[in-house]
Amino acid sequence: MIEAFRRFIGQNAMMAYLVMMTPRLVELRRVLKPTGSLYLHCDPTASHYLKILLDAVFGKENFRNEVIWKRTGAHNSSKRCGPVHDILYFYSKSVSYNWNQQYQEQDEYIRTRYTYKDDNGRFFYPVSLIAAGVRHGSSGHEWRGIDVTARGNHWRYSIERLEQLDTEGHLYWPPRGGMPRLKMYLDEAKGALLQDVWDDIPPINSQAKERLGYPTQKPEALLERIIQASSNEGDVVLDPFCGCGTAVAAAQKLNRRWLGIDITHLAVALMKNRLKTMFDLDPGAGYRVVGEPQDVGGARALFEQDPFQFQFWAVSLLEAQPQDQQKRGADRGIDGLFHFIDGQRRTSQKVVVQVKGGGTQVRDIRDLKGVVEREKAALGLFISLQEPTRPMREEEASGGFYRSDLWQRDYPKIQIRTISQLLDGQGFDLPPRLPAYQPAARVRPAEGEQRELGELAG
Repeated sequence: MIEAFRRFIGQNAMMAYLVMMTPRLVELRRVLKPTGSLYLHCDPTASHYLKILLDAVFGKENFRNEVIWKRTGAHNSSKRCGPVHDILYFYSKSVSYNWNQQYQEQDEYIRTRYTYKDDNGRFFYPVSLIAAGVRHGSSGHEWRGIDVTARGNHWRYSIERLEQLDTEGHLYWPPRGGMPRLKMYLDEAKGALLQDVWDDIPPINSQAKERLGYPTQKPEALLERIIQASSNEGDVVLDPFCGCGTAVAAAQKLNRRWLGIDITHLAVALMKNRLKTMFDLDPGAGYRVVGEPQDVGGARALFEQDPFQFQFWAVSLLEAQPQDQQKRGADRGIDGLFHFIDGQRRTSQKVVVQVKGGGTQVRDIRDLKGVVEREKAALGLFISLQEPTRPMREEEASGGFYRSDLWQRDYPKIQIRTISQLLDGQGFDLPPRLPAYQPAARVRPAEGEQRELGELAG
């Protein structure tokens, strides 16, 4: 299939993307349990190529759905219809796959049809008890003088079940005669059966509480629906392109075990921060991080390989929010941010973080002091791979103190720590970091989370 793509598409960025995806899709199919499923999110730019590729890897017989997710509202688009949707391809590994029926909220048209009321005051909507086609079993027999076979139909239930429904008062008999109908009660309605067009999950807007600023962040509700539909509690969820960890967070919330993979330390730092904020989970206790530096040598190797990835990793040691300078343009002197609660009005106080891997000198500390003043931050923290010079220590000491009203003590306003100190547990002198909000619920880590995981459930 890849050879065919290459002849058709040529050598370009799209071809490179498909070549990158192919072995990953093959491996994802390999590690899936027979009952597992794969969901692939894409936009219409590559969806038609990916559909063919997925058919080749999973088999066209295991294609389940092309889900249309309306990810944004209407907007203008030059000389074409406004592109407002993305695509989710849903494939299973076999015909025996997990599926838990999901529901959407009933639309207004459906809700207005519940106009009938029974003797107990419950509103209901009468639905047909017959279906097209002749059956020769119990559902094709005559019942209460009604011969459905003569009409070319059959009952949706067996005669025994119809009798039971009637005895329980679940059938509606029209007062002027006619076919009985089943009472569908409004207070028992789970919602409309989930279809393949999802327009009830909005994107993450600029004011959303879950927003992390990650460019490809998906709504938690989207991942929760997928995970609930295709897995059960205790199953394993794998996201091999997990970005800021929405799938990981949704899996933890829903009592699934999980694995998340990403190529950047920015993504790993965001995930660690998210797990701490939402579930109070720490690396090494609630979960395991594989591939991060474990000592100064590893940190130095990472810095020499990619200074930006070193920066993201160093910021994650403080569980701070990393700032992606590669995408933000000019470096404003902030590599990471976090907040704590303080002051008479218990307001949020800002802490800025800077990271340097090499060539540190006294002017770096002077620059940090300027950033703290400009940002009106309470504290400025400096992480260095190298040992600080004596002038740097002197400049640190001249930074003064931040007075905490809540904790009634002083904290050095400018502080320096080396990577070696942080890895040895010698952290910064900081006020306790109280979360600005309490999560609605905290989920305990699933048992067996840190042992080797076998086949994946989905």
